Amino acid sequence: MCGIVAAVGDFDVNTCRRMLDRISHRGPDDSGEVHRPGVWLGHQRLSIMDVAGGHQPMVDAESTTYLVVNGEIYNHRHIREELGHELFETGSDSEAALHAFVVDGPAGLARLRGMFALAFASEDGGFLAARDPLGVKPLYWVRRDEVTLFASELRAFDAEDRPLVETFPPGHCWSPVGGLVRFADTVPAHVRPARRAEEPGVWERSLVKSVREAVVTAVENRMMSDVGVGVFLSGGLDSAIVAAVAAEYAARHGQPLPTFAVGAPGSSDLAAARTVAEYLHRLHGNIEHHEIAMTARDAVEALPRAVRAIEHFDPSLVRSAVPNLLLAEYASRWVHAVLTGEGADELFAGYAYYHEQPFTDPDALQAELVRTVGELHHLNLQRCDRASMAFGLEAREPFLDREVVELALSIPPEHKMVRPGVAEKKLLREAFEGCLPEAILSRGKEQFGDGSGAKDVLAEAVRSSPEVAAADGVELRSREEAAFYAIWWEELAGIRPERTLGRFATT
Repeated sequence: MCGIVAAVGDFDVNTCRRMLDRISHRGPDDSGEVHRPGVWLGHQRLSIMDVAGGHQPMVDAESTTYLVVNGEIYNHRHIREELGHELFETGSDSEAALHAFVVDGPAGLARLRGMFALAFASEDGGFLAARDPLGVKPLYWVRRDEVTLFASELRAFDAEDRPLVETFPPGHCWSPVGGLVRFADTVPAHVRPARRAEEPGVWERSLVKSVREAVVTAVENRMMSDVGVGVFLSGGLDSAIVAAVAAEYAARHGQPLPTFAVGAPGSSDLAAARTVAEYLHRLHGNIEHHEIAMTARDAVEALPRAVRAIEHFDPSLVRSAVPNLLLAEYASRWVHAVLTGEGADELFAGYAYYHEQPFTDPDALQAELVRTVGELHHLNLQRCDRASMAFGLEAREPFLDREVVELALSIPPEHKMVRPGVAEKKLLREAFEGCLPEAILSRGKEQFGDGSGAKDVLAEAVRSSPEVAAADGVELRSREEAAFYAIWWEELAGIRPERTLGRFATT
């Protein structure tokens, strides 16, 4: 995990270096840049794979193609097998992206399985930028007549460029010659439920087995690291499943597994996480559980830092970001990467509103699941990335593995609907029976900001905040959101929310 900046056209090198310096927190271990005619690449590195040999910008053996990457290529070993090990000089997963591009050009992006925002440059001034299909890793850009600028965070851009900042679309690549081209759909067009469920809530064992195997494979792929991996354990079903699979994998490899939980003293999240950690430790003997007790003062003091870190002012995101930030700050002292449960609710209909009108209709539910998965990069993924990377900590989301996404969205939506005797995410719960305590398998959905105790504390903290008039016609929905927007604007004045945060910030 890292931070990148890129420029193509008539740029100022000092501007590029200022931009890179503003995101140095994303990669505290190393920094690098390359300047070629009409192209500049900059990289802040968080060293996880091949700590000694993974410096960026990377360059191929002929010194004609350069690469900077923010993210992880989880199938890099498979790409090495396909392209030939003789091409590779390091153990870095990012090198797989470099050679895929050198061999196949932009078509090589289709080989990559993982989370990434990247930029290639060539000696003759060629350039290509790309972002993974789900937008797990952030990328923003500014297009002017004379120059195009890219960066991992909004804060990177100079004040005069901020009114032009836009979100670079997931699943797309851009070059000066070819323009903006889609190379992968966020949700592939072929992924549709195969058929209507004849008996909603009743499925064959083969489906349960497929769900379990897909999630297990995704978690195990994300355990790759030369510096250790931990788990953010909220005590909810999704993070508990991730922890269970990771604990078994780590035990097979003789490794400890640090787990991290945060909440107000006595909160339901802390209690549930402790139950999971103790259960897994009895099974595998390798859990190192850490609890961060969040006082009201901690939460209030972290609030402005959280808004600035996540570069967003949506109340539900901010409520989650406060405990997320405190968790990341602590966990970064122990590990460089953590696994999270992000994405499971959007894939398996975990949120309560999915089970209300109009989504009690299967087709409407399916359409909403597809939509919310496609919008994750504006919301929970942005919060997850920024809160962790504020402390140089990489977050990995196994449920957003391509195979898991495709499988989950191919399941008849009737199987995800709540009815008497059928709880939300019943299929997912059944897939991991025997891996977790029954109390956790049957625990109902609770928002992170609620379960951790942050919601009530923050609501009280902003109750007396003055109303704030928003700029650029942004419609603020509550006093709480207005208070968060004031903090956001102080940090990111000039940014147009509708261009960078998606429609949720304005409706």
